[in-house]
Amino acid sequence: MDTRSGMNTTSPPAKLKRALAQKHIVVAPGVFNAIVAQLGQKFGFKALYFSGGGFANSMGLPDLGLTTLTEVGEAVRTITSVVDVPLIVDVDTGFGEAVNVARTVSQMEKAGAAAIHLEDQVMPKKCGHLPHKQLVTADDMVKKLLAAVESRKNGLLLVARTDARAVEGLDAAIERARLYVRAGADIIFPEALESEEEFREFARKVNSPLLANMTEFGKTPMIETSQFEKMGYKIVIFPMTAFRVMLKAVEETFRELKTSGTQKKLVAKMMSRQEIYELIDYYRSEDLDKRLVNKARRIMGASSP
Repeated sequence: MDTRSGMNTTSPPAKLKRALAQKHIVVAPGVFNAIVAQLGQKFGFKALYFSGGGFANSMGLPDLGLTTLTEVGEAVRTITSVVDVPLIVDVDTGFGEAVNVARTVSQMEKAGAAAIHLEDQVMPKKCGHLPHKQLVTADDMVKKLLAAVESRKNGLLLVARTDARAVEGLDAAIERARLYVRAGADIIFPEALESEEEFREFARKVNSPLLANMTEFGKTPMIETSQFEKMGYKIVIFPMTAFRVMLKAVEETFRELKTSGTQKKLVAKMMSRQEIYELIDYYRSEDLDKRLVNKARRIMGASSP
């Protein structure tokens, strides 16, 4: 326990804070279930990003804020139970108004999140890179952030996302970001900026740790992590990259099975049974079962007349 801050130094928020204090930018790939998170941990990422879009799409739903706090909380809990990497959780608009945000914060802390991000869109929210987004008033977003600050108990980091660039322009996005910092946001997430220069200007004018979204097929051009680092950004997320590659692979797999009737050509592209077992630590559970069986036999043998 850090007696100065009151934060448990082994807590998820504390781990994320330490990662952010390092020299290099934190790269957080998007994950949407536990085994994908385990792969992220395997490759040594310092943080992971629970993508709201990836999670909704994995349920066959559009990214319109249709998932519930209960569903997201359970998914987050499943992930944090099998990885130690800090998880940044997309909670969309907080599942309601300011009082709902307070409950969201409480539930996300209990689920083991290191950080959450709230966005300033009107429900039903949209993917940040789609047209016709609508914003809540800056006052309403400030209320949500104040509720989040007041209700957190273990130092959960608060990321405030503003979608104002596409609706009101870059200057308005910068002004909202400054308001959100004053309301207690720990990190600012400017969504759907349209050039490297816009990212640089945002970094020059907003005095806060910043998160950049490097998604595909959107308004933001492909920018390398090293460039974001030079601009002063602390986190870059790749929310849908693995999900989209995975879906393409599944599509090709099903096409091959349908046309050829065999998976022979696909075996070389597969993760083997052994590799999967190692990833999920299968043998630890198997060893536990064997130890328990042997102990039970010894106890039963000792109790025989």
